[in-house]
Amino acid sequence: MAELDLAELVRRVRSGDADAWDALTGRYTNLLWSVARGLGMGDADAADAVQTAWLRLVEKIDDIRDPERLGSWLATVVRRECHNIRRRTGRVDTGEPEEGWEAVGAVTDPLDDRLLRDERDAALWRAFAGIRPDCQRLLRVLMADPAPSYAEVSAALDMPVGSIGPTRQRCLACLRDRLDGNLFEQTKARTAAGQRRPDDAGQGVIRP
Repeated sequence: MAELDLAELVRRVRSGDADAWDALTGRYTNLLWSVARGLGMGDADAADAVQTAWLRLVEKIDDIRDPERLGSWLATVVRRECHNIRRRTGRVDTGEPEEGWEAVGAVTDPLDDRLLRDERDAALWRAFAGIRPDCQRLLRVLMADPAPSYAEVSAALDMPVGSIGPTRQRCLACLRDRLDGNLFEQTKARTAAGQRRPDDAGQGVIRP
């Protein structure tokens, strides 16, 4: 099923093919979760937003005229549902994630599991936390697997397609700067620790 194009998948879903539905949801689930998490949704709210998108698709499956735009449509549904959740819960929608990085970085989705497996990846997430929230949202969506099209990213974040590439480059440059800075600080700390004599432990004495 993975090799089928969207038009064929949609056709099979309309005919009641369960395998085609699984392939279709597998293609876009990571993208939709990235959109919801990038907008600061917690686990439960993100799950509700993603589930709503799939329910809307079930309702509208017979109305789809351009399957290639399906990812953009689903991303838009999730983005709007996240804003609706904020309104229903009485939270002011500022356009910025409400949660601190500790909460966002602890998400147990496939993307986060891969990136947090070892110390190097944990350092990457710490650097990621230091860049602007709009950059965090963009990079999270772009890192979805399978990779979304720019049209889908545009719909997910409500930004012009033409600005995605240049903004991506600026955000990656900021991330590299943060990551290099973190590695520099870690190197200094390790160097300082290596200069501490064993018999000085606990005395706070660093050898010159």
